[in-house]
Amino acid sequence: MKFHKYQGTGNDFIMIDNRLGFFPKESVALVEKLCDRRFGIGADGLILLENDADTDFRMVYYNSDGNQSSMCGNGGRCLVAFAKSLGIINDKTTFIATDGLHHATILENGSVSLQMKDVQEVKIEADYIFLNTGSPHHVTLVNDIQNLDVKKEGAAIRYSDLYGKAGSNVNFVSQLSENNFRLRTYERGVEDETLSCGTGATATAIAMNAIGKTNSNEIAIDVEGGKLKVSFEKTNTGYENVLLEGPATFVFEGEIEI
Repeated sequence: MKFHKYQGTGNDFIMIDNRLGFFPKESVALVEKLCDRRFGIGADGLILLENDADTDFRMVYYNSDGNQSSMCGNGGRCLVAFAKSLGIINDKTTFIATDGLHHATILENGSVSLQMKDVQEVKIEADYIFLNTGSPHHVTLVNDIQNLDVKKEGAAIRYSDLYGKAGSNVNFVSQLSENNFRLRTYERGVEDETLSCGTGATATAIAMNAIGKTNSNEIAIDVEGGKLKVSFEKTNTGYENVLLEGPATFVFEGEIEI
C-alpha cells in the first residue's frame, strides 16, 4: 500500500488515497499498527481520501488507537494539501467530513485556511469552558503551563465523570498577550499530549473570546509544534465563519505491506 505522511504544526497523519476503496476500513488493528511509532509508520492519526458525489472528496479520519473519530482540524488542512498534490483540486476546495461540509483555501505561502463548523453553544463554568468545534473540547486556564503534566492532568479530566465513556479532548491554556495564547492539548484517541490540535486551537480561541479574555476576532495560538491562527465572526447566535489557518507540510511517502 502506498502512503503519504503529512504534518500540521507537529500533528502528523498518514494519508491514504482510497478513491478505489481498497482500504479495509473496519480493521481497527491495522490502523493502530500503521500509526504505531515503533512498529508502523507512526502518526497521531490516519486519514482516507475518498470519492464523494457532491464535493471534491470525503475525509475519513481515524485516531491512532484505530477507531474512526470526530473532526480533526489539522488533519483536514493536511488532507487539502494532499488533495492538491494528487491533482484533485487547485487552491480552493469543498469537502465532506464527519461533521459536515468544509471549505478550504491554500494560501500563497503554502498554509491552508480551513473553515470549521459554526459554534452555537459555549458552556462556561467556574473553572473551565466546554464547546464542540467538530470534536468536544474542555478548555481551562492554567498558571504554569510549561511545567504542567499534560498527560496526567488531561487523562484525569478526559476519563472523569464529567464526560462519561465518550470522554473529551482537554486543553490547557495560558495568555501571552491580548490576542495570543499558548496551548497544550491532551487528545482522546491518542491518549497523550500531541504537538498540536486544530479543533483544540479553534475551541481555545472561541473560549477565550467567550469569557472576555480577548475581544479580538483573530487570535494567534502557540502550540508545541508551531503557530496557528483562528478567526471568526461573533454573532447573536454564536460564532460563524470560523477559520483555522496554519502550515500543512508533506514529510515523506512510501509503501508498506498490510
